[in-house]
Amino acid sequence: MAIPYLHYDVFTDEPFSGNQLAVFLDARGLAADRMQQMAREMNFSESTFILPAERPDTDVRMRIFTPQSELPMAGHPTIGSTFALAHAGTIAPGSARVVFGLGVGPVPVEMEWDGPHLRFARMTQLTPTYGVPVEMREAVARAIGLPERDLAALPIQSVSCGIPYLIVPLRDVAAVDRAVSDASAAGRLRKETGIDLPLFLFAFAPPASAYSRMFAPGLGIAEDAATGSASGPLGCYLVQHGLVAGEAAQRIVSAQGVAMGRPSRIHVAITGVPDAITHVECGGRARLVARGEFLA
Repeated sequence: MAIPYLHYDVFTDEPFSGNQLAVFLDARGLAADRMQQMAREMNFSESTFILPAERPDTDVRMRIFTPQSELPMAGHPTIGSTFALAHAGTIAPGSARVVFGLGVGPVPVEMEWDGPHLRFARMTQLTPTYGVPVEMREAVARAIGLPERDLAALPIQSVSCGIPYLIVPLRDVAAVDRAVSDASAAGRLRKETGIDLPLFLFAFAPPASAYSRMFAPGLGIAEDAATGSASGPLGCYLVQHGLVAGEAAQRIVSAQGVAMGRPSRIHVAITGVPDAITHVECGGRARLVARGEFLA
């Protein structure tokens, strides 16, 4: 059975940058274990599988797989799949909104167009939940190959807008670049602290920009070039801890993937104030770079 797919670079408008994504446009008839095998074969951080809608308040069902497991939601797969469905004509040109059925429920995506071509997509994420700040700061720093002095004077804290991440603020861009993704070190952190979360590292640059990296060796992702599902939590963290406010919170940009040679720009908009965030959006662009058939 030949299953067509589109290969996008997401959170960029330049080829060979951003985060790679395989979008399988018609996954009807595929069992979950076969989807997992195909995602492992593609070996991108995520692959998506498009299915007919399962509930009336959604337009399509989408399943998202890393090389090792299925995810309930993710950012760059949602943005990239929106571009893929627009390219394939499943989303009509000029449509303002599409709603994906994901593991977390309905996820709306707003769209902006240049004539018949999709220009920008912006997904809504869940409002945030926060974990208790981590006190074992040296252990966290050691897990990413850094001394404790490279940590910023801000909390290390888990934040979730659908998927939890451990947000690790660092003192500057150079410290972010020096960090190391190490599966063994992540395992030691888990044993020492009980923390078993993807690690999202960032350095903040006022008024509303961040330089970031994401390590998730437990999910089979040594480093991710662009992580939309962590960027919403990043924006919430910045608002929660008073680093951005008001209009600046609507214009947060995270530069990720630079250290990998795959620069990405992720746009985040947060509505609300600390302890009362009411709306979380994450958006960007995507570029089609290849297409093919998977003989499954």
